[in-house]
Amino acid sequence: MELLPVNGAALATDPRAAEAIRAVGARHGVDYLDDGAVSALLAERRRAMDAERRHPSAWLGILALTAGLILPFVVPMIRTLSERRLVAVLAASGCLVVIGVALTVYAYTRWKRALMHPTLAGYRETLGIARAHGIPLTHVPPWLEGKSGPEGGKGAAPVPSYPPVEPLDVETSAVDVPRSEAPSGSGGADQEQQADGLAPATPTPVAVPPKPAAVSEYEWRVNEGGWHDEAGCLLILVGGGGAAYAATSSEPGAYAALILVPLALYVWLVGSRQGNEKERLRQEALTYVRAIAAAQAAGARVPELSFELRKLVDDA
Repeated sequence: MELLPVNGAALATDPRAAEAIRAVGARHGVDYLDDGAVSALLAERRRAMDAERRHPSAWLGILALTAGLILPFVVPMIRTLSERRLVAVLAASGCLVVIGVALTVYAYTRWKRALMHPTLAGYRETLGIARAHGIPLTHVPPWLEGKSGPEGGKGAAPVPSYPPVEPLDVETSAVDVPRSEAPSGSGGADQEQQADGLAPATPTPVAVPPKPAAVSEYEWRVNEGGWHDEAGCLLILVGGGGAAYAATSSEPGAYAALILVPLALYVWLVGSRQGNEKERLRQEALTYVRAIAAAQAAGARVPELSFELRKLVDDA
């Protein structure tokens, strides 16, 4: 799903932020107030960063580094290897470590260069300006800041922080002009347009969909559970072990451990029901996030998503 950190309509609500963002866009040759241009930019740069992450130098470097670190521990176990060959293998492992480190650094440098692309740097600057002016960011993709996930931590290229700006005064600066002093051809024409129904209509604000109760339930239940499979297996093992001990010893009371087997089945059943309910709530949350994305595309100023919903967007 395509969910921008903030749309152009929200940025344009504060003329000071819009002016600063236009200046940033002029430096980088991108209109950061144009949602279509921003979407295309993010898609292009993400593909470029994914390509750098999968560059041959990355996996070759990891492979060489792993082989170079393992060889010194594996080769000495081969007793038929002569001392001269052992020294040669250890020297080769040292070379592999050096080559692996060089390739890994090279791959990271390429990835970091793609992350610091001027247009992406300009967009991060745009997001920093939005935050400074009190404009909420719905969702900042982790890859945009060089992070592997939405979990905490500072990425390789975080959104810059700027001093907060005083809220915009919403009072109108226009002065009402008396009808008798209104310039000829202006007030009368406006009145005629209004009378004829030709006056420009004020755009209707797009409503942000309210958060359903199921989505709120998903946010606090998404991290619960996850232990039923392990607990069921443990109960099966204990019950089976008790029965085996009873069969091979003179302690028939150990057969009582078999009661743990139906208990394990009950635990698995509870876990299955919980998993089905969490999946239902997940689908409700996905529907809500899609509605938020549609409202944003229509020009709505959508709120910041919770951590659980941001993670859901990244995984979707």
